[in-house]
Amino acid sequence: MKTSAPPILPDEGMWTFEAPPLARLRREFGWAPDRPWLERLRRASVRFNDGGSGAFVSGQGLVLTNHHVAMGQLQKLSTAGRDCVKDGFFARSRGQERRCPDLECNVLVSATDMTRRVLRAVPPRLGPAEANARRKAEISRIEKESAEATGLRSDVVELYQGGQYWLYRYKKYTDLRLVMAPEAGAAFYGGDDDNFTYPRYALDFAFFRAYEDGRPVRPKAFLPLEPSGPRPGEPLFVSGHPGGTDRLLTEAQLDFERRVTVPARLERVRAMLGAVKSYQARGAEQARRGRDHRVNRENADKALTGEAEGLSDPALLARKRAEEAALRAAPASRPARSAWGRIAAARGAYERRFERHTFRRLWGYRLTGFADTIVRWVAEVQKPNEKRYEEFRDSALDSLKHRLFSPAPVHLDLEEAMLAHGLAESARKLGASDPFVRAVLRGRSPERAAKEALRGTRLADPAVRRALVEGGPRAVGSSSDPLLLLCRRADPYYRAERSWYEDRVEGTERLEGRRIAEARFKAWGKEAYPDATFTLRLSHGRAEGYAWNKTLVPWKTTFNGLFDRAASFDGQGAYALPPRVHGAKGRLRLETALNFVSTHDIIGGNSGSPVVDRRGRYVGLIFDGNIQSLSANYAYPGGAGRAVSVHAGAIREALRAVYRMPGLLRELSA
Repeated sequence: MKTSAPPILPDEGMWTFEAPPLARLRREFGWAPDRPWLERLRRASVRFNDGGSGAFVSGQGLVLTNHHVAMGQLQKLSTAGRDCVKDGFFARSRGQERRCPDLECNVLVSATDMTRRVLRAVPPRLGPAEANARRKAEISRIEKESAEATGLRSDVVELYQGGQYWLYRYKKYTDLRLVMAPEAGAAFYGGDDDNFTYPRYALDFAFFRAYEDGRPVRPKAFLPLEPSGPRPGEPLFVSGHPGGTDRLLTEAQLDFERRVTVPARLERVRAMLGAVKSYQARGAEQARRGRDHRVNRENADKALTGEAEGLSDPALLARKRAEEAALRAAPASRPARSAWGRIAAARGAYERRFERHTFRRLWGYRLTGFADTIVRWVAEVQKPNEKRYEEFRDSALDSLKHRLFSPAPVHLDLEEAMLAHGLAESARKLGASDPFVRAVLRGRSPERAAKEALRGTRLADPAVRRALVEGGPRAVGSSSDPLLLLCRRADPYYRAERSWYEDRVEGTERLEGRRIAEARFKAWGKEAYPDATFTLRLSHGRAEGYAWNKTLVPWKTTFNGLFDRAASFDGQGAYALPPRVHGAKGRLRLETALNFVSTHDIIGGNSGSPVVDRRGRYVGLIFDGNIQSLSANYAYPGGAGRAVSVHAGAIREALRAVYRMPGLLRELSA
């Protein structure tokens, strides 16, 4: 028997393309897209595998995303003599486009429901550890079969906390070339102070081109840029890849996030931010090398602060308590009554082991991660595919190789600074007598241990990394590389903690989460959306300003406002206009809209998502949320919460008047 489901707010939801909210859209907008409309949007949507979204915007493989999504590749393409982040990048011909060292993009080809097959492999009477092992084994078999049969990237995705499993197949592109990116001063105008705020004045966009077999990709669909942009009140849609939400957590899990997880992550992010700032203070080149790491940590600091505030909001907590109480009281949930208590017990066990689980591992930067990966790779691939860690399954190895063998430059002084910081944090949290701390430090200071590991390593050379992987356990086991030796000493502790967590916590939460999901489906049906999983989702909303602190906030900003904001701050610091922008004032149509806000339900991972109108035209580029939206991980904020986008007209106007790229403009108009 079904009971009334908790209400979904207007414009709420990150909906899968397999189950779009068509009835809701007809009620809210008087219109809903048909299947060809959705298929075209799906085929044009792009996932950046290192985090973020984008879309094809021409028939020649041109992909539009955010500057901050592109920033990692811009940093890797930069040198001391050519700073692509600070000065921008402008390819005025195909020959000037720069191939990215380790970028992968995915386009969703198909999605198939595999729930019955996965759940059949997990008999109901199994304990958490065995059930989890069988679930993972069956997922690995599905992915391997699919990848071998189709040649496509194949990922089994869990939805509804274990209630459904879907096989997503992707066309994968690994030859991505940078075409154009503005200066950081224009793309991130206002710096960290303006991050997660509104009004905004940021040209946060960048273009890549996808190639295959040495030629530009001819995508099956692309979205034409519409310079007139959106009109307030009209239906708008966002197609993107939100990284993850926790809206279906139980009350016990939510309490754990509030008391343990979020405060711990915030403390760790702030400590890392302090470490990278100290490194940057050494000189101009160190400041350049550490820039993207710092920006990422500053962004995480603000985002986690917003999450912490959201988790303290009495209204949010009351809503979550009421939802859980209603579900537990529903007759359909009787078979799952004990599930909530078992999840709470698992979280209690995790809390008692939390610091040990968190800090018995190496926290460093890219090179430490490479070394860790090599140590585990050569051991994991000796096992049957279904018994490996999921990141080392056969279906995942090609993507992993693309990252691990990246030719991007490695800066050993930055690696040393961040590894030293990570070792110091483990020692501070666990104590000098902890077996892991003794194993990795061996009586040395964290600074000395990091220096000895990195000053003698050869792993900065991708050819060395490749040779070790191809040489297998014998090559890694006989290597005297000091960073590899450090990772080998740390590896048993990592494996022990991971095994404990997967058996005791993850296994319980998947098993009991499945029971709660089944109760939810029986009580309320399947009309609600699942939590975000860095897979393709559809959000709906409108361009709309809002009231805040007894004033009104406009739905859009303009280039006029950009120059006024610069003048108001006397062009100082993060409010200084880059010379190209400052010099273009006389050429710009200053009334052109620059940024705008909308009611769409988004979160991290949606950066770079296209905003399209009902005709399927590209009218905006998601790049941020406002400060009122930062509780979105746990509930749709509604109210004054807004997504923030670059207006499509601003992109065209900047290409015309600031960056003078007529060839790119012609391609966007074709």
